[in-house]
Amino acid sequence: MSERPHRVRTWAPRGQTPVLQYHFNWKVLSAAAGIAWWSFCFRLYPRTIRGPQVVDFLGHLLRHLPGKLLVVWDGLPAHRGRVVKEFIAAQHGRLAIEQLPAYAPELNPVEYIWGYWKHHELPNFCPRDFGELSYQARCALRRMRRRPPLVRSFWRQAQLSL
Repeated sequence: MSERPHRVRTWAPRGQTPVLQYHFNWKVLSAAAGIAWWSFCFRLYPRTIRGPQVVDFLGHLLRHLPGKLLVVWDGLPAHRGRVVKEFIAAQHGRLAIEQLPAYAPELNPVEYIWGYWKHHELPNFCPRDFGELSYQARCALRRMRRRPPLVRSFWRQAQLSL
């Protein structure tokens, strides 16, 4: 996400076109998520996600989820980095990795989290600064996480794509 709003259609009184006023900044807020059948974990990062952020997120998952963990991820170049490969090897089999087919976002339930987040939780949101964007984005993801039927719907949408 960026400080520029994700614009969607909205309602307004007749003859009064809604106007979004925002700062034209290029700062981005990146998000990583891992989804289970009933909930999801997420982390927000102030810049683009690279190898160290992937390792941080995997460490977060391993701390909060007991036992072996299967991670199915897309073709993000940061997933194939040396730092990430070394971290996975250091887990001694606790962490297994599977790759989604090349450019198959419709098979990835996490992509449906991001779509819902932008279109239903934060549409037309114009933050005053990066701190407000981060706060509202985190609150929206927490609200979504507390709705198990919504989380299951992300899985159903991915299954329908098969």
